[in-house]
Amino acid sequence: MNPSDSSAAVPAAPFVPSKFAQFYALTKPRVVQLIVFCALIGMVLAVPGAPGWADVKLALLACAGIWLVAGAAAAFNCLVEQQIDAKMKRTAWRATAQGQISNVQTLAFSSLLCAAGSWILYVWVNPLTMWLTFATFVGYAVVYTVILKPLTPQNIVIGGASGAMPPVLGWAAMTGNVSPEALILFLIIFLWTPPHFWALALYRVEDYRKSGLPMLPVTHGNEFTRLQVFLYTLVLFAACLMPFAFKMSGWLYLVVAVVLSFGFSWYGWRLWRNYSDALARKTFRFSLIHLSVLFAALLLDHYLV
Repeated sequence: MNPSDSSAAVPAAPFVPSKFAQFYALTKPRVVQLIVFCALIGMVLAVPGAPGWADVKLALLACAGIWLVAGAAAAFNCLVEQQIDAKMKRTAWRATAQGQISNVQTLAFSSLLCAAGSWILYVWVNPLTMWLTFATFVGYAVVYTVILKPLTPQNIVIGGASGAMPPVLGWAAMTGNVSPEALILFLIIFLWTPPHFWALALYRVEDYRKSGLPMLPVTHGNEFTRLQVFLYTLVLFAACLMPFAFKMSGWLYLVVAVVLSFGFSWYGWRLWRNYSDALARKTFRFSLIHLSVLFAALLLDHYLV
C-alpha cells in the first residue's frame, strides 16, 4: 500500500453543528413555526376585513413574542427530557441529549428567550397576551413535561390544552380579549392533538417503552390506542364544522374542512381495522397536513369570500 494513501483509512470526524445551530435546534423550529402560524390565524380572524398598517405591526410584534416564548418552552422541554431523549432514536441527536450543551446553558437560553418574548408582548402588544402566553409556557414546560407526561397515559389529552392555545393568543393580541370564536379554534387543536401524537406513538412504541413514558400504546396496547385515534378523528370532524356553524367562515372553508376531516377519519378507520407501522406514519403525516391546510382555508375564506 502506498504510504501516501494511508490517510484514506482514517475515518472522517463526525459532523458537529455550530453552537448557534445546536441552540436553534433546541427551540424545535418546525413545531414553533406551526404554533406561530396558528396564532397568526387567530390574529387575522380577529380583525374584520383587510388589516391596516397598525394591525400588521401589532401582529408582527405578537408573532415575535409568541415565537420567543414557544422556543423557550421547547428548550426547557429538551432540558427536562434529556435522559429520555437520549434513549429515543428520533431525539437522541439533540445537543442536550448528547451533552454538547450543559444544563446551565440550556436553562439560561430558555430563560432569556422567555424573558425577551414576555417583554415584547407586555410592552408592545398587551398584558393579557403576555400572561396567557406565559401561562402556556408553564402549562407545557412544567405541568405537561414535568408532571403529566411521566405520570399518566392521558398526558397528551390534558397537556394538549397548552398546544391548543396559539389561536387564543393571537386573538387576544389583536383584541385584548378572548371571545367564543377563539375558543372554537382552541377546541379544534385540542381535539386534533391526541390522534396526531398517538399515531406517532404507535409506530414509535418501542422508543417510548424504553424511555419509561406511560404513552397510551405502552400502557393500554396497540388496538385500544388505534380505536382512540379513530374516535377522536370523528369528534374532531364535528369540531371542524363549528367555524361554519358559528358564521366565522363560509362555504370555501366548509368544503375544505369536510374533505380534510373525512380524510383524517378515513386514515383513523383504516388504522383501527388494519394496522401497520407504515399506515401509522402516513396518518401522522396527514394529521400535519390536516391542521395546516384547515387553518390556511380559514385564512383564505376570511379574505376571499
